[in-house]
Parts: sequence; C-alpha cells; structure tokens
Amino acid sequence: MFWQILLSLMLRTAYFGADTATPLVSSSPAPVPAPTVDSVTVEIYGEQRTPFTVRFGDESSAFDVMAMFVMPNELVPVSVVPSTGSTTGYTMQATAGATSQVREGEWNWMAPARPGLYPITIHQPGSGQEMTLNVFVMVPYSAMKNGRLNGYRIGRYPAGKSEFYRRPSGFIEVSPGMEGVQVSPHFLLGQFLCKEAGGPTKYLVLREPLLVKLESLLAEVNARGLEVHTFQLMSAYRTPYYNRTIGNVTTFSRHHYGDAADIIVDEDHDGRMDDLNGDGRHNLADAHWLGELVNATQDEPEFADLVGGMGMYRPTGAHGAFVHVDVRGFEARWGA
Repeated sequence: MFWQILLSLMLRTAYFGADTATPLVSSSPAPVPAPTVDSVTVEIYGEQRTPFTVRFGDESSAFDVMAMFVMPNELVPVSVVPSTGSTTGYTMQATAGATSQVREGEWNWMAPARPGLYPITIHQPGSGQEMTLNVFVMVPYSAMKNGRLNGYRIGRYPAGKSEFYRRPSGFIEVSPGMEGVQVSPHFLLGQFLCKEAGGPTKYLVLREPLLVKLESLLAEVNARGLEVHTFQLMSAYRTPYYNRTIGNVTTFSRHHYGDAADIIVDEDHDGRMDDLNGDGRHNLADAHWLGELVNATQDEPEFADLVGGMGMYRPTGAHGAFVHVDVRGFEARWGA
C-alpha cells in the first residue's frame, strides 16, 4: 500500500533510540504525520502475519501491523518470541521515545510525553520481515474537563463496579489525516470513530483485543470461502454523550470502552449486509450466518482471551441486519 511505503521511508529516516543498555532521554518530539488512505484494499486476502510474535506491555501480536495504546511517559517492555530459532539479531527502531536494550530481542521503551502517533518497527534478521507497532500516546482521562476534551464532547463515565467497567485511562487523539492509519492489517483508525459531530480533532477509546478478535473473525470468514477484506463497522466507539443522544439507555455500553463493534460484511459497498448464506436475500439470516460463526469460534484456542458478547440484530427501516461483537471479558448472548 502507498501509506506503508511512505511510513517505511519515514521510519528509515527518523531519529530512533539506539539499542544500548543506557536509556536515552526522551525529548517528546512532534508525532509522526499520519498518511491517509480512503479504505483498506487488497487484491487477495491474507492474514499478514510475521514468523515471530511481539509482546508489548500486556498484549502480544504476530500480525505485521498492530496498534499499541500507551500513556505519556509510560515504560513499556517489548520482546520478541520467534516461532523458530533464537532472538539473536532482532532490532527495534522507534521514531521517538527512549529505548534501552535489556538483552537480545528484549527492550524497554519509554513513550514520549506528547500525545500522538509514534511507530515502532521490529526487524527479523536475515529475512527482512518486520512488524510495525503503530503506537498512539493517549491524552489522559484526567485532561477531560466538564465532559469535554478540546471542545469535543465525551460525557460522563460512571465509576464501574468491576474491572470490566473501569473508566478508560486515556483517549486517542485523532487529528485530521489520522483516519487512514492502520491499527491492524485490515482495519483503519477511522473505522472506529464515534459518529458524533465535532472536530476537526476527535477522540476515541480502542483496545487491542478487539482488533485481534476482528482480525481472527475475518480470517474465519475467509476460511469459509468468502473473500472479505474488512468488516464494515456500523458502530464502534461511542462517547457516553453520543450514546444518550441516539436513545441508548445502557449506562455501561461496551461501545464506551473501546472493545465493541457492530459489524457487517459489505464487499459490494451498498451499506447493508451481503448475502452470506447464498439464499439470494439480504435479511436476518445473514446476521445469523455471521453470528453462528462467532459462536463456533468461541472454544478455539486463539479466542481463549477474547471472550465477550455477541448479539444479532434484524433489519429495520434505518439499517440492515448486523452483528455486535465485543471482548468484555465474559460471555453474553442476545438478539433476534
């Protein structure tokens, strides 16, 4: 893709922390400008995985691109887990922040103080294969005043009664042009934005496990013989304020916490769910086809840490059939 080429050039020319035992001093430079694209378009679907896994903080990924969300000045351990061989020779390049190497294939990285996009690239020796972590330094929750961030209305997050409903630690700042940044191989940052009017700068909450679940479900759809390059997200992040304006009375909607998405398969881009079951119709049966796939995968090993809710919704005058998925941490099922 064009943006990947552009980002690769930026990574090669940008300043990065050397792999030394002594941490560098973070100067909090300006974030990397975000290249833009209109959509994720590939000729042939592919999972786009690397032959190694990278652990970063509490998350891990083997996709060749994945988002990471951190707080200003947060210290993040990053390490390589190769599928074969040793960790010798792996390198990490960061466009900003302070990097120190702990041992072969293992580093500590301190995020810049300034919110924005700061890509990190992990290179495998010999093969030339690499993984890009598109790191977003977030704006702390405490920066919100009277339910607003820089004029963007977010609303009030009530104090949750369990770990699954904690207030978000921070918000991703999405300035103009950042919508086209990849957060995983087949999804863009802009797909997860709340539909609330406002701007030009907007804010959202997004969690890595949702991205992993969407990518894994997309792979399952393709394994069933349908070539699908992304899910269209009818709704992903919703601010508590916006949720109320559309008449949703759910106080603790998973959409508030960045780990829920209402999805459809829409390869012909007509705004409604495609005919997934091949009966020549566009109706609730297509949502059932997708929902049953979600249920069928829940016991597979790669979904073990992606437990959550699934709801199927019938078409209305306002929208077609769709499926809700989330990674709330416990199983829930509902819908038509």
